[in-house]
Amino acid sequence: MNGSMRTVRDSLGELQIPADAYYGAQTARAMANFPISGLRLPRAFIRAQGIIKWAAAKAHVELGALDPRKGDAICRAAEEVIDGRFDDWFVVDVYQAGAGTSQNMNANEVIASRAAELLGGSRGDTSLVHPNDDVNRSQSTNDTIHVAMNIAGMELLAHALDPALRKLEQALDDKAREFEPIVKAGRTHLQDAVPLRLGHVFGAWAENIRRHRRWLEQAAAQLLYLGLGGNAVGTGINTPPGFAERAVQHIASFTGLGFRLAPDPFTFNQNPDEVVLVSGVLRNVALALQRIANDLRLLASGPRTGLAELELPAVQPGSSIMPGKVNPVMAEMLNMVAYQVQGCDQTVALAGGAGQLELNVMMPVMAANFLHEIMILSTAVEQFTERCVRGIRANTDRCRAYAEQSLALATALNTAIGYDRAAQVVKRALADNSSLRDAARALGIPDEAVAHALDVDRLSQVTPRTAAEATSGVMPLHHSSVPTTGEKGD
Repeated sequence: MNGSMRTVRDSLGELQIPADAYYGAQTARAMANFPISGLRLPRAFIRAQGIIKWAAAKAHVELGALDPRKGDAICRAAEEVIDGRFDDWFVVDVYQAGAGTSQNMNANEVIASRAAELLGGSRGDTSLVHPNDDVNRSQSTNDTIHVAMNIAGMELLAHALDPALRKLEQALDDKAREFEPIVKAGRTHLQDAVPLRLGHVFGAWAENIRRHRRWLEQAAAQLLYLGLGGNAVGTGINTPPGFAERAVQHIASFTGLGFRLAPDPFTFNQNPDEVVLVSGVLRNVALALQRIANDLRLLASGPRTGLAELELPAVQPGSSIMPGKVNPVMAEMLNMVAYQVQGCDQTVALAGGAGQLELNVMMPVMAANFLHEIMILSTAVEQFTERCVRGIRANTDRCRAYAEQSLALATALNTAIGYDRAAQVVKRALADNSSLRDAARALGIPDEAVAHALDVDRLSQVTPRTAAEATSGVMPLHHSSVPTTGEKGD
């Protein structure tokens, strides 16, 4: 900003803004009205707004509803917004006018100003390109903010979170294969349980991430339905025939994602419920990640006074006072992100239930929290995978020692001597502070039967399952009715 000012006007009158500002009067009023948090809607949302304005201008030119020269300038300006060139001029606080009117006008004014420049005029010359009449033609805040939320969320899910989860899933699978031979003690209720392989633990984590990815894809398919063209309340007032279909087709083509026209524009305007749905699945993803982080912290506790079955990579010193201490910082970070995601989801859910009559006016805070949870999950999972999971090492000797010391091995005696007699063996071992083998011998049980029953390598092998039992995955919904993230719009 160069310090000089210019006069702009809207329906409420005149006001002064910086001469070099790309925004206009309505954005300036929002800046004055809402100096709340200093937080802005994220880059992904601004990009989505640019995509909408670009698609709308192209559709209008094709339908003969907009001068081609003006439409080309709007498209070029929108492309620059999509590329992030004007992010500094998107200045409206997250906590703003209901439904996001100020945010929509911020986009309209910036694109109109830049389009005017591209046509040889001056910044803010609305006689060349008008923010409402031209950039916002056939649109309303009520449909475009919702559409932008869906586009931004879908792009982040497809290009950031899903790839990050795939990498984590693969890294856990790799560790499952590496650790498959290692026998360890199982624990239920935080008490000793029968043995399993360390590979089983990592394999279970990998499969859990895999199924959460599938559930997320199923839910995210609902974001692909866009109610663009419904305009203020869903009737499509002031829109030329064919606008909605063409604009959504352009969005699908530009993004490479299967966006399509929502079947009912009234439902779309009233209910951003698909965002609530996906946010809830993201909360569940966070809970799954939280579980993995907590288990890793327990299994790596020590190194002398904890379980110490695993060693996590040392990425930084762990204490400002205790020399040589190394903490599970990447797992701790992942936990913090998981808690924040759950908080974001609570906001999204409450805002999603706040609709009244023909509109939900809480969309800006929904968008901010929805996109934030996707972004922090994506980056957190990426870092956790690269700086923690890939470098995990197993303490094979400690794992086996715990497995062989576990009194829960007496479970394997059930079929040989019965539950009650096996319980006597456990009680004798506890009373004498002896091994199960010594306790069984003291009770007169033959050594041969005990040695076979308590073989931890045998006990940790997986019982064969039938093909039907072993089938992984979730039951599909209606195959033909749920679009995948890779499908194009109709």
